[in-house]
Amino acid sequence: MRSLEVHELGCIPYARAWELQRELERRRKAGEIPDQLLLLEHPHVLTLGRNGKPEHLLVGRERLGQLGIEYFEIDRGGDITYHGPGQIVGYPILDLREWKRDVVAYVRGVEEAVIRALRRFGIESWREAGATGVWTRAGKICAIGVHISRWVTTHGFALNWTTDLKYYQYIVPCGLPRPVTSMEALGMRPERSAVHRALIEHFAEVFDYTTAPVTAGAR
Repeated sequence: MRSLEVHELGCIPYARAWELQRELERRRKAGEIPDQLLLLEHPHVLTLGRNGKPEHLLVGRERLGQLGIEYFEIDRGGDITYHGPGQIVGYPILDLREWKRDVVAYVRGVEEAVIRALRRFGIESWREAGATGVWTRAGKICAIGVHISRWVTTHGFALNWTTDLKYYQYIVPCGLPRPVTSMEALGMRPERSAVHRALIEHFAEVFDYTTAPVTAGAR
């Protein structure tokens, strides 16, 4: 089986995480490191994907500054989304040439790993046709947006754990005027470490990995 190195990074600014992803992407393309999975949180930030519509940001940039929310236009697919405390973000840096050269299969695989992880905590979730991500009876619980260059992935998924959902009022999440929810809103508040463990194990299961020991930072 292939090896996956996992890094739990705590809460770090979005710009730092983006810089780290690009460095790991470069090293993965060069064959210097195996596949990577970063798990972390961000301070309040909105990101607009390359296919996003600026009008899905519902407040002005000055107001975002007053609210303490950063804003970035980035190279992932998808529209606008929110990241913040209490949301578990995963950034897989994978070379798909060693798994499947299939972008759709990769996205479906990420969804499947999250669905299996949520099931461990008694939350039933599913995919919906034409709406990438993971959904529950109360709304979307996990957003997914990826970028792939020479078959190496960046960006990833954002799972609402104890996320303050009021921040979604400032956007049309992922360009879809539909509700969002969290594990906490659905009555489940497991320890962060337990959610990390479930995500790591099911990610490894779906993508056929053995996992290296979790480290406190990406090398």
